[in-house]
Amino acid sequence: MKVITFGELMLRLAPEGYYRFVQADSFGATFGGGEANVAVSLANYGVPVDFVTKLPKHEIGQAAVNSLRKYGVGVEKIVRGGDRVGIYFLEKGASQRPSKVIYDRAGSAIAKASPEDFDWKSIFADADWFHFTGITPALSPEVAKICLSAVKEAKAAGLTVSCDLNYRKKLWTREEARAAMSEICRYVDVCISNEEDAADVFGIHAEGTDVDTGKINREGYRSVAEQLTKMFGFRAVAITLRESISANDNNWAAMLYQGGECYFSRKYSMHIVDRVGGGDSFGGGLIYAMRAGYDPQKTIEFAVAASCLKHSVEGDYNMVSVAEVEALAGGSGSGRVQR
Repeated sequence: MKVITFGELMLRLAPEGYYRFVQADSFGATFGGGEANVAVSLANYGVPVDFVTKLPKHEIGQAAVNSLRKYGVGVEKIVRGGDRVGIYFLEKGASQRPSKVIYDRAGSAIAKASPEDFDWKSIFADADWFHFTGITPALSPEVAKICLSAVKEAKAAGLTVSCDLNYRKKLWTREEARAAMSEICRYVDVCISNEEDAADVFGIHAEGTDVDTGKINREGYRSVAEQLTKMFGFRAVAITLRESISANDNNWAAMLYQGGECYFSRKYSMHIVDRVGGGDSFGGGLIYAMRAGYDPQKTIEFAVAASCLKHSVEGDYNMVSVAEVEALAGGSGSGRVQR
């Protein structure tokens, strides 16, 4: 059985190294996007996975498709049509200067998609898991309707549904997000969030936490998970806990709330190469571990270790194996040369 992920695949344009936008004479071109990043992680772990989106028939659209195919992601269910591939520009932060993202994705093929583009019954025919993020329904009111249809069909077909809340203030307002996600989340089994998403989307705050100063109160997230579970009946809630020391150095951990119990991972001190896709790599690790039947503690340790490694990898996609993740989760984190 397969995992299906659904969302937007974008062209990523970034200056070399730590150059600012205004300094750059050239931009490196790669591809990425929340649910596509999850799909690549799962494919690298040996999980059969299909990515669903809509992309133009022209060469840039084909290059986007090829970026997934070469890692083993199924692309046969991608709808071809529309005029443009969404773009995002990334300026890497350093020290106390934060990273910056500028979107150029209005009018992209997926943003202008219609419900008739996707036959969810056929898409889910050989699947047991469906994953999407809160970025996707933010693309347009029509795409929000598509997401709602997808989760309804997934539940009717007996799939496990996971959603990373992933609030993006550049795409919609908190009020718009709350209205759409409150309906969609009724069909979600596994909710993934971070320090800010639950507050931004549902107004649920973790007591004693200040994301701007990097102060995290772990126990405050037990209450967040309990409130989310009570609100929507989630089977599990996973929350990443990022302590931002600077743009280059973060502490990284997570919590899994399942069966009325909280499970906290170990904490990693990370020196960051590329932060984009860090949350998606956590989601990919979580889905892999849950589908593999890991116990809750092993599940959260695997997901956090997978994401920790992603922060050392350039680009959106997480280029690591199960063996590498398990080695880090098992305590091999010195970075010594492997001979």
